[in-house]
Amino acid sequence: MENYRKARTVEQPVPCPFPGLPSDTPEVRVKDGSKIRNLMSFAQRSMKTETCRKILFSGAGKSISKAITCTEILKRQVRGLHQYTQLMYRTVQDVWEPLEPTVGLDSLIVSKNVPAIWVLLSKDPLDNTQPGYQAPGCFDGLWAHAAKEEESGHKQGQRRKRGAGRGKGAFGRQGGGREPTKKEGRGGVMQD
Repeated sequence: MENYRKARTVEQPVPCPFPGLPSDTPEVRVKDGSKIRNLMSFAQRSMKTETCRKILFSGAGKSISKAITCTEILKRQVRGLHQYTQLMYRTVQDVWEPLEPTVGLDSLIVSKNVPAIWVLLSKDPLDNTQPGYQAPGCFDGLWAHAAKEEESGHKQGQRRKRGAGRGKGAFGRQGGGREPTKKEGRGGVMQD
């Protein structure tokens, strides 16, 4: 590949995996370089309007985790959202051109299947028999339950673990112990 350079990357279009979705449904296409605050401001503005009942998030490759983060943030801010999630692969083609066209090398096309995610959030109830459906949840109860369990664990006499080893300490002393007194000296033998 030292005789080639990457000329362009072509993403093959993928149809929306949710049939019957209205054409005016806002779609948030999450890219690797997208800023979450910009994506969320668009999503929040869209969901605040009464006419918007659904929103679609999509991401591929490295942006999958960012798309999931955006949907979870929106589900916390707008309570009662129903969710469909679809995973699939998107085909991406890299076109490689020869560095020296006079040598007689042909262009190369490398196809890769990149994982992609599509998340549909809806204010209206969705068909709960479809795969990938998630009902709206109560986050407050979940976090309250977890905090209650943690608190009860500490009350029953369980102590937090502390450091077990003898580290170097704050100033890089070996042994991690105290400094020897003047009488003990450095060798641990009492001196006069």
